[in-house]
Amino acid sequence: LQGLLKEIADNPGIRLSDESLRERELEPARIRRWFKKHHGITFQAYLRALRINHAFGQIKHQDKVTDIAFDSGYESLSGFNHAFKNLIGLSPSKSRTQQVITVNRLLTPLGPIFAAATDEGICLLEFCDRRMLETQFKRLVKLLNAQVVPGEHPLLKQLDKELKAYFAGQLIDFKVPLDIPGTEFQTKVWQKLLEIPYSETRSYQQQAQNIQQPTATRAVAKANGDNRISIIIPCHRVIGKNGQLTGYGGGLWRKKRLLELEQGKIKYRDNQLIDLTR
Repeated sequence: LQGLLKEIADNPGIRLSDESLRERELEPARIRRWFKKHHGITFQAYLRALRINHAFGQIKHQDKVTDIAFDSGYESLSGFNHAFKNLIGLSPSKSRTQQVITVNRLLTPLGPIFAAATDEGICLLEFCDRRMLETQFKRLVKLLNAQVVPGEHPLLKQLDKELKAYFAGQLIDFKVPLDIPGTEFQTKVWQKLLEIPYSETRSYQQQAQNIQQPTATRAVAKANGDNRISIIIPCHRVIGKNGQLTGYGGGLWRKKRLLELEQGKIKYRDNQLIDLTR
């Protein structure tokens, strides 16, 4: 489906019927199943969300709503207004101050991952099978007073490139900006996570000492678990006092792989693991 996904990404206003899919030698039923499984919505709903997300960006830049409606393929302004309000929660004319979180699904060697961005930065990066994923989205929507919309975003494209370089063993420091609202304590803990050098580890107790609260080990562990930006904010670099791998929302097997990658024991090429210890 890579050709279709690229075409959609390059043309956010595109409309594709079942006949159009067959012309591309794609089976519509298969496309519907794939989008339902990986995005939780139908293919046509995904296309509508892309069009509205693109229109939202134009409205934020003061373009005329009427022009945007017809450019988005709607035959009437009322139809566009109805679709826009259903997705964003506000009418187009009242949405200029509304925040939107753009979410997409990226592929990594450790499995698919949901990435979300505002115009300020990446606000979520979680593996798709994480149990707390739905809770994290709900918290984020409340914290940012925003609406989640599937689609493309320049920061998500930058993130995808950086993740590919990271897994290939070619990137140590991520450059993509972050948008990480949280409590004062959470922010302090997350900042200390960012300060753990690549390929090194710290214990929860050491992290508590680093924030000048040596008795707050459990609170630090909880703040680690509340981290919504996996890999970039490297909670995988925090281990138990005895050196054991503990407490990783993405699964301990992923934590082990990430540490092995950073310690130069493995790397990935075309999503295939290469064991460098042999």
